[in-house]
Amino acid sequence: MGVDGGGTKCRMRLADENLATLAEVVVDSPVNLQLRNGDAAYDTVLQSIPRLFERAGIDVAEARNTYACFGMAGARLQSARLAFGARDFPFASLEVLDDVDIARAGAHEGEDGAVLIIGTGSAGFGMVDGKKLQVGGWGFLIGDTMSGAILGRELLRRSVAAHEGMSPATALSKAVMKRFDNDPGKMMAWSFDNPDALADALRNEGAGLEPAHGFSRHARPTDYGRFVPMIFEYLEQGDALAKELLEFELDAIDTYVNWFAVRGAKALALVGGLGQRLHPLIKKRYGDIIVQPKAGPLHGALILARLAFNNA
Repeated sequence: MGVDGGGTKCRMRLADENLATLAEVVVDSPVNLQLRNGDAAYDTVLQSIPRLFERAGIDVAEARNTYACFGMAGARLQSARLAFGARDFPFASLEVLDDVDIARAGAHEGEDGAVLIIGTGSAGFGMVDGKKLQVGGWGFLIGDTMSGAILGRELLRRSVAAHEGMSPATALSKAVMKRFDNDPGKMMAWSFDNPDALADALRNEGAGLEPAHGFSRHARPTDYGRFVPMIFEYLEQGDALAKELLEFELDAIDTYVNWFAVRGAKALALVGGLGQRLHPLIKKRYGDIIVQPKAGPLHGALILARLAFNNA
């Protein structure tokens, strides 16, 4: 059994020893291990296991003969990962990993190689001659330098600077400022008292996931990431700011690609919406070291579950 647990949904798949899919369940619920100390993830997975086995036409009692691997958002923190794995699950074996682990396993079908996750967040993970290599993945506040969230925030920062005459204004910077009625004060208010963040807090409270009282109303990574499509839209028009931001992003990716290259990685797959969007440019920049992922993270979780079975 494999689980791909993300910040917005949880995908679970049951497969046979040849990794042929027997059943799959998708739950639209956040399962980041940082939510309610992992309780949200635990409740979602535990409640979905019977449904998964039922869809496969298999008695749920067979879970005790099942080898499972979970790739979970928020599992970069070792204490969260270990605490979740120590909970009461009905499996013969369970391995809890960071979601970047299963992304790498899927991208290279268990063989050596590295992966860059470039989406709302960002991180890198690789395997070279059996040695694990991991870099980044420390979140929006102190890391995620390749991410759509950081790129979107940089767009807002540079748009305000252009609005104040600290740099040349462009069609892109003007379009961004127009969204805030050409008022930097409104942009600042949006960043500190974000209506979407509050709305999500209230929805989570209603679902019993997270109390809205005391919940941060600051704009979240996903809120900044929603501005990234504007960059590509104006890039097609030759906008100077859009070009600057593309170089800003490619410079961040350069650092990670070089980090893996000097450590012997021969194949580097890009995962995530922004990574796939930039794939042709990065492929042109680096050549054969950049490859397309062979399979997705959920398949990677199944590969690692089967490896645990084979090693048992």
